[in-house]
Amino acid sequence: MIRLALMLLLSTSVHAANAATTTPSKEAHGVDINTAAEVYQAAAVREQVRASLGSMPDKIRQMFSVDTQASVSDQQLDAVTAAAKRGFQIAVFEPAALQAFANKLDPATVKKSLEFLNSDLGRRMVAADVALSSLDEADIDKVMEGKLKVPSTPQRDALTAKLEEDTRSTESAVEIYLRIGRAIATGTAVGAGMDPIAADERASKAVSAAGRDDLAQNLREPLRRYVAYGYRDLSDADLTQLSAFLNTVPGKRYVTAYNAAMSAGFEAMAKRCGEQIGESWRELAQARPVAPPDARSPRAPGMQPAPDPDPAIDTSPSVDPGAPTPSTH
Repeated sequence: MIRLALMLLLSTSVHAANAATTTPSKEAHGVDINTAAEVYQAAAVREQVRASLGSMPDKIRQMFSVDTQASVSDQQLDAVTAAAKRGFQIAVFEPAALQAFANKLDPATVKKSLEFLNSDLGRRMVAADVALSSLDEADIDKVMEGKLKVPSTPQRDALTAKLEEDTRSTESAVEIYLRIGRAIATGTAVGAGMDPIAADERASKAVSAAGRDDLAQNLREPLRRYVAYGYRDLSDADLTQLSAFLNTVPGKRYVTAYNAAMSAGFEAMAKRCGEQIGESWRELAQARPVAPPDARSPRAPGMQPAPDPDPAIDTSPSVDPGAPTPSTH
């Protein structure tokens, strides 16, 4: 389900790039939360993320319902939907996202980023990002399938491809996507009273390098179409100038900080969602005299079944690549 991966990860902007593979940590050049919030607001992150959250309950439910190797009851699926409504909230996203953003920024990057974001081009780019994040699902499908597109030229296509490469947005999307599945699995284990470390280890072992590469290949072209459509009103000169900023030292640091924020925020929401799922499933199991169905979390594309030392609940993450999108700075 390519569309799901994109909706989950890309409706947060092209700047969700440079995939971070470790939890953001305090660095010597970090800034305070209020300073980070200035950049966050200038980039209209809240508006973009919030636009993607309304459809998340249905998408998370679909992640569980499409897994043919899991037997999940209607009651459990209803619990998944309710958990996603509570977990995927902007109030859960922002504390983690802002802290990660602040940790990765430095004063010089803040200064240059605000100068760019508050420039004429920066404002038009942000407006395009917000508009793109608000597309309805039917239009998102058409854009990613290439059925809804705008006239282009070889030069324009090259500029769009360069933006995707400059930001490593596809690799970042894959990383965040898999983190969401892993966080849901770990959170489910916590909520169910199981060992989260063991669940995390099983989830990690379930990710294959080949599967990760396949997912990246499946996402790359739809993502470029998404970016091209979103920035359709920006000129070739505008895209060249945007790429130039992203290749400066402050631009690269901004991209890294932005991605860290997206990763931390979505991971926090996914973990909260998983915890709610685990708690609800445990309550359902306790309310029944018979053993509950196999409460496996769906596996993400590219994840292979890993040995499960605990047959009660296999919390290996899983998601289906091919559903909607977060944004594109």
